[in-house]
Amino acid sequence: MQAKTDIEIAREAKALPIAEVASKLDIPEEALDPYGRTKAKLGTAFLDSLADKPDGKLILVTAITPTPAGEGKTTTSVGLTDGLCRIGKRATVCLREPSLGPCFGSKGGAAGGGFAQVIPMEDINLHFTGDFHAIGAANNLLAALIDNHINWGNKLDLDPRRISWRRVVDMNDRALRQVAISLGGLGNGYPREDGYDITVASEVMAIFCLASDLADLQRRLGNIIVGYDRKRRPITARELSAEGSMTALLRDAFEPNLVQTLENNPAIVHGGPFANIAHGCNSVVATKASLKLADYVITEAGFGADLGAEKFFDIKCRKAGLNPDAAVLVATVRALKMHGGVSLEDLGQEDVGAVKRGCSNLARHLRNLRTFGMPVVVAINKFTGDTQAEIEMIQSTASEYGSEVIVSSHWENGGAGAEDLARAVVELAEHGQAQFAPLYPDDLSLWQKIKSIATHIYEAEDIMADQKVRTQIRRLEEAGYGNFPICMAKTQYSFSTDPSLKGAPSGHQVPIREVRLLAGAEFVVVICGDIMTMPGLPRVPAANGISVNDEGEIQGLF
Repeated sequence: MQAKTDIEIAREAKALPIAEVASKLDIPEEALDPYGRTKAKLGTAFLDSLADKPDGKLILVTAITPTPAGEGKTTTSVGLTDGLCRIGKRATVCLREPSLGPCFGSKGGAAGGGFAQVIPMEDINLHFTGDFHAIGAANNLLAALIDNHINWGNKLDLDPRRISWRRVVDMNDRALRQVAISLGGLGNGYPREDGYDITVASEVMAIFCLASDLADLQRRLGNIIVGYDRKRRPITARELSAEGSMTALLRDAFEPNLVQTLENNPAIVHGGPFANIAHGCNSVVATKASLKLADYVITEAGFGADLGAEKFFDIKCRKAGLNPDAAVLVATVRALKMHGGVSLEDLGQEDVGAVKRGCSNLARHLRNLRTFGMPVVVAINKFTGDTQAEIEMIQSTASEYGSEVIVSSHWENGGAGAEDLARAVVELAEHGQAQFAPLYPDDLSLWQKIKSIATHIYEAEDIMADQKVRTQIRRLEEAGYGNFPICMAKTQYSFSTDPSLKGAPSGHQVPIREVRLLAGAEFVVVICGDIMTMPGLPRVPAANGISVNDEGEIQGLF
């Protein structure tokens, strides 16, 4: 009998009306702005009323360095939440929204998998409540205002050669990376070069996810630097009177989205910056609201812990004043074999030696999480071919770092398969072992912050940059931005900037290709190696297999 696909499992689920799901967190029906029967936004007035409530426990789910074999962070986050609810805890999961780019590219959907999913799966992966479209519209409104200002006299003397603000679209489209605009004559504006990023890499997305409320959102949007005048003075969105209208476009999107797991437990899904080219965390407003509503909040950070978890700790927690209580490091036997040198085609064979070699990657991530003061449990996302000897090898490695290994079958069994993991997380969180601290202090120089991440987290020998980049960094500090945290943009497939280097490479150099100031988001993006802020589609994109059947149902989506 052929196994059911994720979308088939999700479609067979018996979803509750969203008001019934909300009641599990004591959210009154009048606090909901419904989007149909099974999804709703949480009203701003209700969120404001939660301010004096105590916070629950915050649990981060992160993972080893990703491989084509799969790890399953979102699946584990959902399964753990269902497991916690099964053992009598009041829990919710706080996730990012999927981007259309990966859905139609190579990654597929991002709502969990098997019997550990959030639903309605099709809606969440395709448009959802329109948040990303609102973010794209706000971004492109600012772009239009820039070119309009130049067209009508350019009172601010904005230098068209030094405009740094780019347009965005929520799709992988390599043809838009570099474009020429305003062609076709005088009436179409001033011709210049421009480019597109994917929406999830935009500064508006980062601001959206880090703002604490609408007033903070508008303040941050006003601080965006769109370019420089002919005297190299920075020009902000506020000088173009753009922040008010941008906030108006984002007002409704800024309310977090409530959905449910397959087991009808609450899930809050909001915001979605990439982790390799952005900071990779769901919105602060969603996380803070969840902490007021639940005793346990499970959240995830994108890709491996060297990217997602580092940014979660050094950017999101630092900026939002969050103090996580524990971390879950997700791994699979299959992925560790790949890090140990086994090809994708040979993963079905037992290979304890390869697991041992691959555990160097697990060990590096465990050490790094401990650096942030986090107690860690390792969750093995179970596959049927895993052997006891292979699992015991992982347990041996984890024990050296004081971490327990829990084999979890949530993909196959839902929350029932994650009860042991849930109990282990409760044990860690309730005993107050966490001593959270960011990797570096605010007052460290930008160069030293970058070097700290590279040498401590990636175990590189050093960082390198040409004189132009070094001058950029010096000027940012002179302009008063030296206290900002760093957002490293690099490949997700390796601790190095070379995606082919598996395991735990060390002693390498980290090349800094470009530095971008995100004055509204309040961090500095450091682009390392060959990393794109507008991905392209693969040779055979997932879009080729997605369609609508005769019953009007979407098929082929994950």
